[in-house]
Amino acid sequence: MSVTGVQGEERDDFTKRESAQMRGRSLRLLGSLLHPLRWRVGLAMLVVVVSTGAQVAGPALIAIGIDRGLPALLDQDWVPLAATGAVYIVTGVVGALLIAWYTVLSARISQAILIDLRKRVFLHTQKLSLEFHESYTSGRIISRQTSDIDAIRELLDDGINQLVQGVLYMVFTAVALFAVDGVSGLVLFVSLVPLAVLTRWFQVRSQKLFRQSRVASARMIVHFVETMTGIRAVKAFRKEKRNEAEFGRLVEEYRDVNGRVIQLFGIFDPGLVLIGNVTVAIVLLVGGFRVADDQLTIGALLAALLYTRRFFDPMEEMAMFYNSYQSAAAALEKISGVLEERPGVPDPVQPVDLWTARGEVRFENVQFAYKTDRVILPQFDLVMPAGQTIALVGSTGAGKSTLAKLISRFYDPTEGRVLLDGVDLRDLHPKDLRRAIVMVTQEAYLFSGSVADNIAIGKPDASLEEIQRAARAVGAHEFIEALPDGYDTDVNKRGGRVSAGQRQLISFARAFLADPAVLILDEATSSLDIPSERLVQEGLQTLLADRTAVIIAHRLSTVAIADRVLVMERGVVVEDGSPDDLIGGTGRFAQLHAAWRDSLV
Repeated sequence: MSVTGVQGEERDDFTKRESAQMRGRSLRLLGSLLHPLRWRVGLAMLVVVVSTGAQVAGPALIAIGIDRGLPALLDQDWVPLAATGAVYIVTGVVGALLIAWYTVLSARISQAILIDLRKRVFLHTQKLSLEFHESYTSGRIISRQTSDIDAIRELLDDGINQLVQGVLYMVFTAVALFAVDGVSGLVLFVSLVPLAVLTRWFQVRSQKLFRQSRVASARMIVHFVETMTGIRAVKAFRKEKRNEAEFGRLVEEYRDVNGRVIQLFGIFDPGLVLIGNVTVAIVLLVGGFRVADDQLTIGALLAALLYTRRFFDPMEEMAMFYNSYQSAAAALEKISGVLEERPGVPDPVQPVDLWTARGEVRFENVQFAYKTDRVILPQFDLVMPAGQTIALVGSTGAGKSTLAKLISRFYDPTEGRVLLDGVDLRDLHPKDLRRAIVMVTQEAYLFSGSVADNIAIGKPDASLEEIQRAARAVGAHEFIEALPDGYDTDVNKRGGRVSAGQRQLISFARAFLADPAVLILDEATSSLDIPSERLVQEGLQTLLADRTAVIIAHRLSTVAIADRVLVMERGVVVEDGSPDDLIGGTGRFAQLHAAWRDSLV
């Protein structure tokens, strides 16, 4: 399996080299997301630096007020104390305003990043080839677009603010502490040693746990989506109890992983508090003796204690940030893995334009094998003249659907070329290819919207008259008119539901409206009843005229309208001729036709 973890089962056990590669991949993705926002990020950083400086000035101003303002007040001079108080108020107001500005800036930056990331995931998964989607379950794609991006959103909304403000606050506080009292600063510096050890311990142990948490979350989503998608099969085979047990196991696994994360925080958080309290106590003890020896003023000691305490205040927030960070880092690794997947059928660098396609399809020395399967087409040569209707017949696994997928360029051949009007499909512009070749599959899918909207997918600028003409041609007009709102009926609303056969007729109308040069019907009539199939066949005889058509069907009644029949076995054409010639012979097609005819008696 690749480092990305995209193909196959979700993983959480990676080598150091794989982990380093994933971190590098995630950083590249993060850099590309931040690059367009670099000026806004720079402004936000400037604002937070100034606001943090204003906040950190507080204890130093208190020290000045105590050490200078109070003695002057005894001499009836209130100006130093009043001036210190005024400056304290100004810094507080400026800090608050700047924090408010930074909050707005950071929120806009995080939303821009999330919008960009969501668009990238959606657009890229659309571009990826059919091979990717056949191996990468829909539940895992949904997990990338939902829970993984939500983990990143939580980090951007709260975690980044905590990190930036916390780190700057700690740095500025340490600098201010050294400026007020170097000895107290050294005490704080020494406390960083156990702090670093504790943080490193937490980092090493939590990284793997957060990866396991993301994997466990994805597995739950995958199981849920697959159960709901296949709910008919679940009900038919009484699989509810088994699914319940499996989902319960996945939930328990997710709980156990999160429980171990909580145990880590149960050690990390108290450890931070302990180190902070011990450091404050040492600063107080050392500073108290130095005040007694007149080596340190009361105000400076108070400021040192405040700075020391404030230095550790962001630590708990930093721990919560680390929680969000580890979860988001694991999510970003998975998202970056999807985004770095390359399409199996890439767009051509210099596409060849094919404005008007005639429809001649040619296979030249084509070999094809799926990545994890045997060779489907060992050595294939075939010419489909423009305007010819060809039926592909053969047993399951003979290579019929593979042939159709190669013509549609859902896959590229392992060797050889597939040509349309003499042009390699790999050199055609995707728009020209999709305009010239259309496939109708057995699984007719209707999108949200009206019936007319679904038919118009074949030609987005089609008029209602054109849509109705296409529907009439395939025998769909009458049942569409009978729907509650006719062509305006929403297919996903109550009363707008259509049967499997009706969905297929709508998909036929969609394909015919597109008016392709090459039309592929892959088991497209299998869900139709006999009357509906006859209506479609009547429309096919008219609509397939003057265009190349490839029909894959087990129903031999559909084959009757073909000009030519190809019988395939194990990726090889074993019979080639007109339906009548093959029926009159003694070959495989004649046997299939006789068996089919006997089944009708």
